Amino acid sequence: MGAPAPDRRQLGEAAEDAALAHLLSRGCSLLARNARYPFGEVDLVMRDAATVAFVEVRYRKGAAFGGAAASVDATKRRKLARAAQAWLKANRAHAQSPCRFDVVAVTPGRDALHCEWIAGAFTLDDLY
Repeated sequence: MGAPAPDRRQLGEAAEDAALAHLLSRGCSLLARNARYPFGEVDLVMRDAATVAFVEVRYRKGAAFGGAAASVDATKRRKLARAAQAWLKANRAHAQSPCRFDVVAVTPGRDALHCEWIAGAFTLDDLY
């Protein structure tokens, strides 16, 4: 028998680790990880040049049902926006920075997790 299958939490953590490494390798820097609030969470808060990027990491085994990026529905986008506002309020040094919402879609690859970074995946205008 092989090793037991990883649980959802372990898969989520591995996906976040892969997404973080992917973004760092592209010149971003980490400002916060798992910024949690009663009404939502931001997986990664990154600085990409002068822009603060609020990043949702989505793991999917495949592209069925639209894949990882399509799984960030309107309800999730609203929760992310509220959490981003709370983070900016608590981190005033970044309050005047340009901001955007990104998604990193993580899927299994042959030897490692594959990350697709979708910068500017949605805007506040998309929420309402």
